[in-house]
Amino acid sequence: MAPTILIAGATGNTGRRLTEILPGLLKASNGLSAHRIIALTRSLTSPAAQELAKLPGVEVIEKNWVEITSDWLRDQQVVRAFIASHNEPNQFAEESTFYSAALGAGVEYVVRISTTAANVRPDFKAYYPRTHWAIENLLSQPEFAALKWTSLQPNVFGSFWLASSAELIKEYRKTGKQSALRLLAAKDAPVGIIDSAEVGVFAAHLLAQSDPTIHNKAKYVLNGPADITGKQVVELVEQYIGTKVDEVIYQDTSFIDMMYEAKFAPLGQSKNVILSIKHAMETGWEGKCSVSTTSAEVLQLAAPKRTPADMLKELLDLE
Repeated sequence: MAPTILIAGATGNTGRRLTEILPGLLKASNGLSAHRIIALTRSLTSPAAQELAKLPGVEVIEKNWVEITSDWLRDQQVVRAFIASHNEPNQFAEESTFYSAALGAGVEYVVRISTTAANVRPDFKAYYPRTHWAIENLLSQPEFAALKWTSLQPNVFGSFWLASSAELIKEYRKTGKQSALRLLAAKDAPVGIIDSAEVGVFAAHLLAQSDPTIHNKAKYVLNGPADITGKQVVELVEQYIGTKVDEVIYQDTSFIDMMYEAKFAPLGQSKNVILSIKHAMETGWEGKCSVSTTSAEVLQLAAPKRTPADMLKELLDLE
């Protein structure tokens, strides 16, 4: 069996594009052309999984990454891996268990998805950036020296930032009526939102490096090519609907209350913990998530190209 690169969450928002382009990058590589790729999915019957299964050099396997063991990794001869974990309250337990298994199996290099760079610190009010901080610190310890890693810190995914705008445009097209436009964005703070697929592209370039040592323990900040403010989001929406937006609510986090009631309350999760997510947007509102924060290595290896207008158009074309 050939050395293997594992992609956990291959049908997800970053993993799919990574899986699509990695075979070509490996083929062009001096030292990795013989490596195979395993793409994990929760359902082999999903359309996304079936499309990925058509890619040359990609084997799609139905498996939950949180159940991966050292024995399984050794059996599959996994030497490199990509992981985009969930951000629920048990993230640290499950993601750190994966790294423990990877260390025990002799995996050489892991690329992981983190979160907004300005939030990844031990005193941040939202819970899940503290989890990312804890994981990055765990991997930095001497006990994990044999496992090289890179942490990607995309500031904001465009699909998340622009979802409500796309919904208003769709509603107006169908009914000619508007609900209030609820934006996560602040009116005047610039944010360098990024297409999640372009995060996958950058991750693929890292995994295809003949020697990833230069990227070991690196934390790279990713943004799209252009900033956008809340006011500019409104202007984009108005271009599509051909009229003024009737009502705009900036810095709106009310969806988190609804998410808690619908998803987490029935599971008995702490309301205090889940509602702390509302603080995650504050650094964006403070202007700390602009394109000026993008890491130089991102621009050198795979500079993102998709603008906020491109991302909104794609959300609308998906309907």
